[in-house]
Amino acid sequence: MRNEEIESSDDNELPSSAPRVGRKYGPVVAHDNDPVVLEMSSFDHGSSSNPLNKVKTSFQPNSGAVAKEESISDDRGVNGEHKESKLELFGFDSLVNILGLKSMTGEPMPVPSSPRGRDDGSNAAQHPLIQSSSVVKSGTMMGVFIPCLQNILGIIYYIRFSWIVGMAGIGGSLAVVALCGLCTFLTAVSLSAIATNGAMKGGGPYYLIGRALGPEVGVSIGLCFFLGNAVAGSMYVLGAVETFLNAVPKAGLFRETITQVNGTAVAEPITTPSLHDLQVYGIIVTIVLVFIVFGGVKMINKVAPAFLIPVLFSLLCIFIGIFAAREDHPAVGVTGLSLKSFRDNWSSSYQTTNNAGIPDPAGEIHWHFNALVGLFFPAVTGIMAGSNRSASLKDTQRSIPIGTLAATLTTTALYFISVFLLGSVATREKLFTDRLLTATIAWPSSSIIYIGIILSTLGAALQSLTGAPRLLAAIANDDILPVLNYFKVAEGSEPHIATFFTAFLCIACVVIGNLDLISPTITMFYLLCYAGVNLSCFLLDLLDAPSWRPRWKFHHWSLSLLGASLCIVIMFLISWSFTVVSLALASLIYYYVSIKGKAGDWGDGFKSAYFQLALRSLRSLGASNVHPKNWYPIPLIFCRPWGKLPENVPCHPKLADFANCMKKKGRGMSIFVDILDGDYHECAEDAKTACKNLATYIEYKRCEGVAEIVVAPSMSDGFRGIVQTMGLGNLKPNIVVLRYPEIWRRENLTEIPSTFVGIINDCIVANKAVVIVKGLDEWPNEYQRQYGTIDLYWIVRDGGLMLLLSQLLLTKEMFESCKIQVFCIAEEDSDAEELKADVRKFLYDLRMQAEVIVVSMKTWDHGDDHAQDDSVEAFVAAQARIKDYLAQIKEEEKQQFMVVNEQQVEKFLYTTLKLNSTIMKYSRMAAVVLVSLPPPPVNHPSYFYMEYMDLLVENIPRLLIVRGYRKDVVTLFT
Repeated sequence: MRNEEIESSDDNELPSSAPRVGRKYGPVVAHDNDPVVLEMSSFDHGSSSNPLNKVKTSFQPNSGAVAKEESISDDRGVNGEHKESKLELFGFDSLVNILGLKSMTGEPMPVPSSPRGRDDGSNAAQHPLIQSSSVVKSGTMMGVFIPCLQNILGIIYYIRFSWIVGMAGIGGSLAVVALCGLCTFLTAVSLSAIATNGAMKGGGPYYLIGRALGPEVGVSIGLCFFLGNAVAGSMYVLGAVETFLNAVPKAGLFRETITQVNGTAVAEPITTPSLHDLQVYGIIVTIVLVFIVFGGVKMINKVAPAFLIPVLFSLLCIFIGIFAAREDHPAVGVTGLSLKSFRDNWSSSYQTTNNAGIPDPAGEIHWHFNALVGLFFPAVTGIMAGSNRSASLKDTQRSIPIGTLAATLTTTALYFISVFLLGSVATREKLFTDRLLTATIAWPSSSIIYIGIILSTLGAALQSLTGAPRLLAAIANDDILPVLNYFKVAEGSEPHIATFFTAFLCIACVVIGNLDLISPTITMFYLLCYAGVNLSCFLLDLLDAPSWRPRWKFHHWSLSLLGASLCIVIMFLISWSFTVVSLALASLIYYYVSIKGKAGDWGDGFKSAYFQLALRSLRSLGASNVHPKNWYPIPLIFCRPWGKLPENVPCHPKLADFANCMKKKGRGMSIFVDILDGDYHECAEDAKTACKNLATYIEYKRCEGVAEIVVAPSMSDGFRGIVQTMGLGNLKPNIVVLRYPEIWRRENLTEIPSTFVGIINDCIVANKAVVIVKGLDEWPNEYQRQYGTIDLYWIVRDGGLMLLLSQLLLTKEMFESCKIQVFCIAEEDSDAEELKADVRKFLYDLRMQAEVIVVSMKTWDHGDDHAQDDSVEAFVAAQARIKDYLAQIKEEEKQQFMVVNEQQVEKFLYTTLKLNSTIMKYSRMAAVVLVSLPPPPVNHPSYFYMEYMDLLVENIPRLLIVRGYRKDVVTLFT
């Protein structure tokens, strides 16, 4: 499921009678030996067997206040099923029933119902079900390492590497290998970082670049990279055919062309196959490879070793031949490993050659370091072969970094060793004139090298013909360019039409036969793609948004910037003209996509830069919902306390400390607000003075934020205006932070319940998240290091806000020694083990380290457990106060009193009691506890809600009560 569909699922709500679409969990099976599955037993509530009568009166003054019995309106539960939901108090569908993590993993999920239990006539968004994966998935070895190795080990090593050593010398060759190898290594590091920052779909580097730099840049570089792969396949095919015809001249169907070479000490005729032979055999080989590609990943994995093993064996024969060579070798110029040859071949000897590469004073080609870099660089390309097949990998976050870096380091080490060995085994003249020196010195026969050359080039061609169609299909599936809709494929299907198109391009280039004019542009396309990957990692690493949490830790923005700079430098070193051509082509595609393409918000890095730099952010981001990857917490800190502060202290000191804990590395904006009671005209100057004092205090506390003072007749009216108007565009606050009113009962502040409930209801209506801090006085400062755990009681789907807050707390020095525990509250009909496995997989994909514990609840009617708990006394007291309150309102407000479902009130009390006792039992020593905030139930007095909340927070020293706002703030995808 795409991220766009995830967001749409949040905006559409079903009526409470909508059927469930997602998976139903079976009943919990008792596991006596499993300490993870904890059973929450209900407490003996004594009077529950004699439920209090429900009281209902009409709010119509003239109706005579006639009471009548009415069935419980919420018996269906939040999911529309005819059963009681034990977690109904929390308003959202429970975690087990809806399992909000399904929306991020691409699995089908029901659309959440209204948080307040009200009917909503909007229709549910139709989510396409992702097919269950029956496609064979590849691991690190077959999916990444071998494809990269096959693409990197190409024809350059066999027929040109010894010649490069002769031309540049050992020292210059080492510089060439080091420059090209460093470029690909830095690119592989950047690729590893981006690929491990979430689940990765098909498309490889295109997917990574597009999601980091935007759809226009992604499509333009992706299409160029596709063309490079498709044309590179034809180059590999022609190289294999030419080597075969040179090894077996009699296989040629047409007459060979003979070129006489003069002007050298060793004048030999150079024979080249006929162009028509290259065309005929090239078309046949391409068709055979395409049939293998049509066999799918399973067929490719079976065939790949058949191409690679002989190549590795031929390399072994070359090294054996080098060590076995002696000065009496029958071939002229082969000295064996000799220190004299090493000294003679150390320095460079750039010369003018003919088209065959043989030194000729009358030749037309003059070689230098830049030209050799352009000649050798195709020998190190191919690091994207594994990421091109990302849709076919079992675990992209593990396979791509390990496989790509292993292949890069292996081949680079091979090239370094070969430079020393080839420079020490033959004379300079031999290195110049013998293009197949590797075959000459190979043991026991040169035919093995011919086989190695043919199979290595065919293996590279196979990987190109495999990766290019999948890249094109991935671009088409993103639905950015309508012209590419023909290449779309269903999830898990093979891109047959894209394979046909790739084969057509490959055959067309084979028919041309001479790719000398196109091959430099192909190299430019590879370098352009590598530069895009490095720039993507540079931007993401530099911005360091909360969504940037790659599992690959060995990266830095400076390395990515160096890698991108090297790519650009090498492009101009090879040919400035071809560099201009390739950049112009990419620019044209970019311009075409920006005009004809469909808009798509992929949460790219530029959008995150707009947030941080605030440069035309409102115009660029618009008023649409923020993508989860670009989501930053913008807390609205409600400074007005429930009680008095010391003089000249405009805000509770720990509120600023907590606001800083909600930011990653201090990035983000906080809005501190306070309310002055009174008339605006009379208090305007006081408000300005108070705002100035508050701003000064924020700066003193080193908290990035702004101060606002609002004058209103009352706190409720002032807050309602703030929550509606504060902020601008997407820079509006998304989290309301306030202190829990712990003093309301102690100081008998009877107006607090209605004000507190009104604030929460206003936040729900305004679609703002809420974080209520209980125990604010005990909140640690930056110098008080905490140990232990951060415990999350994840009860409802909140878009991942609670998970993200826990991760942000870990980034602070005071909490960096803590570990996260996630307690999932499950109902009695839930499969605890299955839920635990789902949550673990979800947290793994989110790059979050946490221990998962499932807490299972028993039925409400079970009253045999007489478990003693510190909260039972508070529970009994709350029951008594609620009874007194009911009696009071029945006595004092006979004409207009509220509709109270007393059985539901009792059930809500038991919910909070169970949760509080569980927190006290398993999280008594936790550094911080986070729990879901239940919304104020409809038709329940504010006093009742405060009783529920007091029972929930009883005896818990430091608690964050969190409620999300139905928008995902975390995402699995990179």
